[in-house]
Amino acid sequence: MRRTGSGGAALAALALLLAAMPAWAGVEFYQTVDRTEVGTEDIFQLTVVVVDPPDNAQPQFPAPDDFEVLSSSQSTQRSIEMSGGGPPVIQTVRKYVLMMRASRPGSLTIPPAVLTAGGRTYRTESIKMTVRKGRVSPPAQANRQQLPDPFRNFPFGGMPDPLGGAEEEEEPGDSTREDLRIPRGDSDLFLRATVDKKQVYVGEQVTLSLFIYSRVDLSSVDAVTMPKLEGFWSEDVESPTQLSGEQRVVNGIPYRTYLLRRRALFPMKSGRLSITPAEADITTGFLFAGHRVHRVSNDLDVQVKPLPPGGPKGMSSANVGEWRLSTEVSPTSVELGQPVTVKVILEGSGNVKNATPPRLEAPGALKVYDPKTTDKVTPNRFRIQGIRVQEYLVMPQRTGTFTLPALEFPYFDPKTGSYEVSRTEPVELTVEPGAGGVASAPTNVPTNLADAAAEQKNVLTASGLRPLRYQARFEEPAAAVWQRPFYLPTVLAPVGLMLAMGVAGLVRGRLSREDEGSRNRQRAKAARKRLVEAEKLRTGSSSAFYGEVEKAVLNFLEARLKVPVGGLTRDALEAKLTEAGVDVERRQRVRFVLEACDAGRFAPGAEPTARERILDDAAAVMEGWDK
Repeated sequence: MRRTGSGGAALAALALLLAAMPAWAGVEFYQTVDRTEVGTEDIFQLTVVVVDPPDNAQPQFPAPDDFEVLSSSQSTQRSIEMSGGGPPVIQTVRKYVLMMRASRPGSLTIPPAVLTAGGRTYRTESIKMTVRKGRVSPPAQANRQQLPDPFRNFPFGGMPDPLGGAEEEEEPGDSTREDLRIPRGDSDLFLRATVDKKQVYVGEQVTLSLFIYSRVDLSSVDAVTMPKLEGFWSEDVESPTQLSGEQRVVNGIPYRTYLLRRRALFPMKSGRLSITPAEADITTGFLFAGHRVHRVSNDLDVQVKPLPPGGPKGMSSANVGEWRLSTEVSPTSVELGQPVTVKVILEGSGNVKNATPPRLEAPGALKVYDPKTTDKVTPNRFRIQGIRVQEYLVMPQRTGTFTLPALEFPYFDPKTGSYEVSRTEPVELTVEPGAGGVASAPTNVPTNLADAAAEQKNVLTASGLRPLRYQARFEEPAAAVWQRPFYLPTVLAPVGLMLAMGVAGLVRGRLSREDEGSRNRQRAKAARKRLVEAEKLRTGSSSAFYGEVEKAVLNFLEARLKVPVGGLTRDALEAKLTEAGVDVERRQRVRFVLEACDAGRFAPGAEPTARERILDDAAAVMEGWDK
């Protein structure tokens, strides 16, 4: 019995010893990259992992001199392991993902990340990188640096890469993933101009599209300046009136893309034609957090080939595409003196507004008036297509049967690379004597008189068309406008109205003038009120509670700092607080509250005491600010 008691006491002492070990005894801290050999135009992923971070300690990332950080994200997961009848084991894993790009070629080094907590400092290993100029094809999966997945023991498997890592395989034909050069310094928001073809024939359509690529919230697009299109004829294909985004992955980084303009371009001459950059003024954020930025897109070049030899002489460059020519004649049988409508119809895909159908030719007995031209353009799948109609009025001058000859429209088909001709069929037109005309020549008259009668039968008679009649009446000249009594009041009324509106505006401005400090105090007051509302949610949904606390703190900071902070990273926000002269303790409280809100939304079921602490710290952030 004594030996058993001694063993139990030893086990109890060992348990107390283990319980008394510092929290950092089981800390894992390391960093890794998805590949160690990259090009200066490649984007690679740096991942820093902290397992069981003590006291919510945050790692520090020394600014690398030879690398540019394009974006960063953070994710946290907690797991609970139940073993035997003992106490549960809780593990917290925090993962930081940085998308980076090297600024110069050579053998470069990523410095170690640093973690300081409980009087101890941890450092990861530095990483050696081989950087070549341009782009380097990523290595095979088996050759990449492999480290254990920190989330491998979690119930739902590994943690997905929040930014779509480079190890993710691209589906064949996946149009939502792109590989393009991201502008330096504008990686979160930039303009991109694209063309669907880099090499075309003269007159062949090129589709120009202008997109916004964004990783921040957009409020509006205030102005868009399209490129100069020297040497092109352009037609508008799509001009959205509202921003509608879709998800795209660019070099492993997710973006929301918004179409600004889409135009069809038809080159008018051969050679290398340049498309200058487009420009846009864009407002990011919402309400008081709005921030206006100016962005410039990339320029483009299109190589235009001349039409191949062997084409019809004098054929226009607008006759390029796929075309069909037809005619409509109504009616085909008419009395002398009545008009005939002839429509020459050209339909197909190409430069509809510049394509010219062949002119209607007719016998001398038919008078053809100048046509009226109408166009109907209907873009389909970003291609310009439509119909062009030339409507002629034809007036017969004598009776008989006449033939409208066939028409031809030569064109070049860029799909087949050959010249084609679209033809119509000849149309017969019958003209009969009108009422009151001579039906036939008398049979008992001399031959020359019979011929004269026949000639009289075949011409337009006086009774065929009625003469035009004009009606007019004379009036006494009226007095000049400036001599009438209403002239002077009418001229002076707008001036008086403008003066009255100006005075009213000045009065209203004086009555409603409010200085910037008063508005900021009102915003701060509204933020405190929002925090009180959040306190009512502390027993409810985690996402609703922590979301309300985060909004209250951010709104308060915007009111006090007088700058938008909604889209800032934690480090950028801390930099703003430092510039404003906020003390270290308050900055730490701000960071703790915001990160606790981030974690709380994804870890439901937090203890009420934890929510109380968040409320207390948020209130402490707002208290004593003016002091």
